[in-house]
Amino acid sequence: MKKWIFTNLETLQFIFISTIGVYIAIIILTKIFGKRSFSKMSSFDFACTIAIGSVIASTLISKSVSLLEGVFGLLVIYSLQNGTAYLRRYKHFRSVVDNKPLFLMIREEILWDNLKKARVTEGDLRAKLREANVIELSEVKAVIFETTGDISVLHSSEDKNIDDWIVEDVANK
Repeated sequence: MKKWIFTNLETLQFIFISTIGVYIAIIILTKIFGKRSFSKMSSFDFACTIAIGSVIASTLISKSVSLLEGVFGLLVIYSLQNGTAYLRRYKHFRSVVDNKPLFLMIREEILWDNLKKARVTEGDLRAKLREANVIELSEVKAVIFETTGDISVLHSSEDKNIDDWIVEDVANK
């Protein structure tokens, strides 16, 4: 029990030095590879963000992972993400790594099958509409379940249509 609560000076020094090393590595790698490293633009980006956090935690807390091993792991993740971001320019590759956005609502019509497919409840949908300050269903132009798992609400009190380009890649079903 005592070891679970307390530690020794050597362990604290290890964590301190590892934290400084990882912090510097994150700054350098983010500068080299860009801010996308922490974005949620795609499900792959989100997975990379989680993996980066896991490598950081393992490097800082685990004595079995050296600072050099942790920094190398970060470099590999950043490189994979950068390569994937580049390859996502090609439609075929993008279809393999990305989920397709999905309409949950078109105007006032709730697409129940799509809600089920996205595992979004009616309550989740209502919450997102409230969050977007929708006060009448007639304001809704579209609700989209994005590739990241976020829900976008496109709305306006004016009678305007959504530009086709904005919803070009969104699946109806």
